[in-house]
Amino acid sequence: MSSHSETVGIILAGGRGERAKPITLKSTDYIRSKALIPFVGRRLVEWVLEACREQGIRRFYVVTQGLENRNQIKLLLGHGERYGVSISYSRSRFDRYNVGSAGATLHNLEQWDLQGQALVLPVDSLFDFDLTAMERTHREHDALVTVASVARTAAEISGKYGVMRTGPDGLVQGFVEKPGPDRLAELFPSTADDPRHTLPTNAGMYLVDCGRLRLLAREPGLFRQSHQRLDWGGDLLPWLATRGMPVATHAIGRLGDLGNVPDYLETVRLVLNGEYRQMNELMDAPDDAASRRWIHESSLRIKDDDTGTTLAEKLRSGSVVVGPGVRIGRDVEIGPGVRLENVDIGDGAEIREGSTLVRSAVGESALIGAYADVFDSYVGPMVEAGSDRARPLRLEGFSAVGDGAVLWPGSRFYGVTVYPRLRVPALTGVPSETELTSAEDILRWV
Repeated sequence: MSSHSETVGIILAGGRGERAKPITLKSTDYIRSKALIPFVGRRLVEWVLEACREQGIRRFYVVTQGLENRNQIKLLLGHGERYGVSISYSRSRFDRYNVGSAGATLHNLEQWDLQGQALVLPVDSLFDFDLTAMERTHREHDALVTVASVARTAAEISGKYGVMRTGPDGLVQGFVEKPGPDRLAELFPSTADDPRHTLPTNAGMYLVDCGRLRLLAREPGLFRQSHQRLDWGGDLLPWLATRGMPVATHAIGRLGDLGNVPDYLETVRLVLNGEYRQMNELMDAPDDAASRRWIHESSLRIKDDDTGTTLAEKLRSGSVVVGPGVRIGRDVEIGPGVRLENVDIGDGAEIREGSTLVRSAVGESALIGAYADVFDSYVGPMVEAGSDRARPLRLEGFSAVGDGAVLWPGSRFYGVTVYPRLRVPALTGVPSETELTSAEDILRWV
């Protein structure tokens, strides 16, 4: 049981990661836990854990779901020994009660017999926050729940984020879950008058009083709903606000939603360009601070097959151009004539001659063929993206290629998703937002 003076961390890691496909897929029928999404050289849950640990949290409770999800996370984190923290996991017999983010929280508060403060956060987001300041807001309002918030304009909010209405006392009076533009203009006329006007949106992270919340969870109506489906943003927070419970809001620096490919790539770009203060502190210092460039020393020594020169030699001669916001992992081979800008490249990857990669991510041991153009796209681990001078590959518009897929030279994809391990012949003209999930899907466009 946690002490009343200690803040513990509760990580909600049981979601299936449907929106983030194919990043969350190891194969067509095998979903990787969202916690294990590769992100800037580590798994996402590791960054979440370390960000919280650096702010004083030493005890963590992880809500998992099912055999694969539980085993994947536990194999990575263990019980926290590598990270200098303590980690406990939800019991498998309670999986059937983990229906919705708030339902999972309430049931596991009882399981773990928590009484003090807990920071509840999802595993598919990256937060830039000050826990001490959030705790201060929580105490000042004697809050049952303090909601982390991020200020956003109406255009950013529409259909994507929940909005909070606050009173003069700073407490939340109501929640509007993912309103559309008309509903926003009706509830908040100031957004229609000034497009730059911002509103506090729910960031999905909550500081809670465990003991008081557990008592409330025994109220018959809430108890019943928690056994059916109970989410934080759509259900529990509105329920608390309409009953006058003290729900406070606290503004944090940033929220990076990694639940879909465009948001994932945008968060990678922001992190590599230094926009997340906490990530700046957790990551190694860049080799070149001015341009925010990380190149592992092993990659600088590797010679490419074409010229036999090292990356260090190509950088000195200017035959490889590495722009701002680039991270190159271990043992990466890069050919001549390559241009990189705002790109994260995983360990063991190969980028062949003449390729250009911008605002993209390349997974471990992936191969990008010669003269490929990759813009605003995700290329998963072990992908073989074929390309040559006569038949260059082009990926753009938030295309995403899943683990181990093979693309033949000459394909041109804009906003196309390729599921793991598929072999895809040269295709052009495939409509944006098409998902190639099987051989049958591919045959439609051959």
